[in-house]
Amino acid sequence: MILLQAENIQKAYGVEVILQDISLQIQTGERVGLVGVNGAGKSTLLKILAGELSYDSGAIRIPKDVTIGYLAQDSGLESEQTIWNEMLSVFSHLQQEEQELRKLEAKMGEADVLANEKLFQQITEDYSRRMEAFKEKGGYSYEASIRGVLHGLRFADLDYQTPIHVLSGGQKTRLALAKLLLQEPTLLLLDEPTNYLDIETLTWLENYLQNYPGAILVVSHDRYFLDRLVTVVYEIERTRATRYPGNYSHFLDLKAEKLEQELKRFDKQQEEIAKLEDFIARNLARASTTKRAQSRRKTLEKMERLEKPIAQQKSANFSFDIVKMSGNVVLKVNQLSVGYAGKPLSRNLLFELEREERVALVGPNGIGKSTLLKTIVGELAPLSGSFQLGSNVSIGYYDQEHRNLHENKTVLTEIWDDYPNMLERDVRTLLGNFLFSGDDVQKRIHELSGGERARVSLAKLMLKQANFLIFDEPTNHLDIYSKEVLENALVDYPGTILFVSHDRYFLNRIASRVLELSPEGVTSYLGNYDYYVDKKQELAELAAEQASQVKKAGTAAVQPDKSSYELDKEAKRRERQRLRRIEEIEAAIQQREQAIQQWEEELCLPEIYSDHLQAKERNDAIEQAKAEIDALYIEWSELSEA
Repeated sequence: MILLQAENIQKAYGVEVILQDISLQIQTGERVGLVGVNGAGKSTLLKILAGELSYDSGAIRIPKDVTIGYLAQDSGLESEQTIWNEMLSVFSHLQQEEQELRKLEAKMGEADVLANEKLFQQITEDYSRRMEAFKEKGGYSYEASIRGVLHGLRFADLDYQTPIHVLSGGQKTRLALAKLLLQEPTLLLLDEPTNYLDIETLTWLENYLQNYPGAILVVSHDRYFLDRLVTVVYEIERTRATRYPGNYSHFLDLKAEKLEQELKRFDKQQEEIAKLEDFIARNLARASTTKRAQSRRKTLEKMERLEKPIAQQKSANFSFDIVKMSGNVVLKVNQLSVGYAGKPLSRNLLFELEREERVALVGPNGIGKSTLLKTIVGELAPLSGSFQLGSNVSIGYYDQEHRNLHENKTVLTEIWDDYPNMLERDVRTLLGNFLFSGDDVQKRIHELSGGERARVSLAKLMLKQANFLIFDEPTNHLDIYSKEVLENALVDYPGTILFVSHDRYFLNRIASRVLELSPEGVTSYLGNYDYYVDKKQELAELAAEQASQVKKAGTAAVQPDKSSYELDKEAKRRERQRLRRIEEIEAAIQQREQAIQQWEEELCLPEIYSDHLQAKERNDAIEQAKAEIDALYIEWSELSEA
C-alpha cells in the first residue's frame, strides 16, 4: 500500500529554486533515507510532506487512514507537565477506556444488575468485548512501553516527575523523539534524529526503528545509521530526486554505475553532434549536397541534448600537514582525574599515545570525553594526577562549539588576522577550497550555518600544521560529502590524532585504537569501532558465563560435569579468543615493523644523524620495537600451534 505519494513538487524562494519536479513514494513498511549536500532542500521537503510548509506546484497524496509524525531538527518538546504525565498523554484514549471498564466492573457488582439476568449478561458481554479491544490496543502494556522508550533514550537516571521546562535543550529533543515513537504514526518523518545522541542511544534507536511497525522517511548524515536502517535511498541533487534501492553503501555503488552510463551516453551524443556539425559545415554551401546538409541540420535541431553529468558534487578540498615530526611518545596520562568544580567525571586515567596513532575516545554522554580534551589542551585544570606532552609536540584543537571563532569578524578576516603574512589571493584560494567563494568570504561568522562554521574551523586548523590533532565531534554539521573529504585528509595525515566522535562510520575509518572512558578509569581496545563492539560483546558473554558458573557453584555442594553443549560453547569461545589474539599480534607486528622502517629512514637524514639526542632516541626506539616483535612472534607461534 502506498502511504504517501508526491508528484512534481516545486518550491522556490523568490528566484532561487530549492526543489523542482520532486517525485517520490513511500510504501508500507519501507525505511527510506533522504540524502544530499547541505542546502539541497532535504529539510524543506520533509516540512512540505509533513504539511508544515506550502509548495508552489505539484501534488501530495496521503490516504485518509494514514497518520504522519514529524520530528524537525533540534525540535525540543515544550510543556509544563512532568516527563511521565507528558508521555502518558499519548495514551489518554486508553486511560479513558480503562475508566469505562472500571465503571462496567462496578456496575456488574450492583444488586439490581445481579438480580436482572438479561441486563447482567448484556453488561458482561459488553465488558468482555471492550476488554479484548483494550488488550489488543496495548492497554496492559503502555506504561511498560513508556518506561522502555524513556530508558532507551537515556532518561532512566532522571526522576520521571521532573517538569519538562527545566530540562536541557538536548533532553527536550530526545523527549520529543520519545513521544513521537510512543504515538506510533503510520509514517515517521525524521530530520536528523541522531543529532546529539551517544553511541549507546544510537544503537538502541536503530534497533527500535528496525522493528517499528510503520514506515520511516529519515534525513541523516550518519552513514552507519543509514546502512543499518534504510532499504531505499532518495538523493536530492540539483533540485531533483532520484530513487535507489538498498542501503547507503549500495546507493553509492548504484550511483557510480549510473554516472558511468550517463557519461558514456553523453560522450556518444557529443561524437554524433560533432559529426553532424562537421558534415553541415562542409556541405551546406555545395549545391549538390545542400539538401542533405539541411536534413542533418534539422536532425541536429530536433535532437534532445543531454546535460553533461556532474562527476562529483562540489565539496571541500583540503589536507593536513605538519611542520616538524614529534617524538615517539606524544602524550603520557598518569592517574588523571577530570571534571568541574571538584566533581570528577572520570578518574584514574592511565594511558599513552604514540606518534601516528589514531585514538578514539568513547563512552556515554557526560562521562568526561570533551572535558578530557579540554584538560589536555589547557582549557581546564586537572582535578588530580598529571599528563605530559612528548618532545616537539604541537597541538591543533578542533572545538565542536567553535569558540575560537570571532562572531563579528568576516570569514576572510577570521583567517587573515591569524595569518597576516598571507596574501589576500592566497587566503581567498584557501577559502575557495573550503567552499567559500565570491561574496561568501564577506559573511560574518554569526551569519554562518553550523556546517559553514565547521569549515572555517577546519581551514584554521589546516593552516596551523600541528603534529598532534585533537578533535571534539569534527563531523557534527558536516554533510556526508564533507565528512568523506575530512576522512581522506586524516587518513593521509602524518601526525597523531586523538578524537571524540559519535559518528561510527568515521570511527571505523579513522581509529586504530579505542579508549573507553568510565567513571573509574579507561580501557584500551586495539582496533576500530567494529572491533571494539565485538570485543565488548565477547567480554560480556564471558562475564555472564563466569557469573553463571559462580551461581551454580553456590547452589550445589558438588559441581556436576559440564554438558557437551556447555563444553562446546566454551571451546568455541576460546577459539574465538585465540583467533582474535592472533589478529591483534599480526597487526601489532606490522605496526612496529613500519615504525622501524620509518625510524631507519630518518636516521639517514643529515638533521637526524648529526643530532646525537635525536639519533639516540630513534636507535632506542628501534631496539625496543625489535624486542617487542620477538616477544610477539613467540606468542604468535604458540597460539598458531595450539
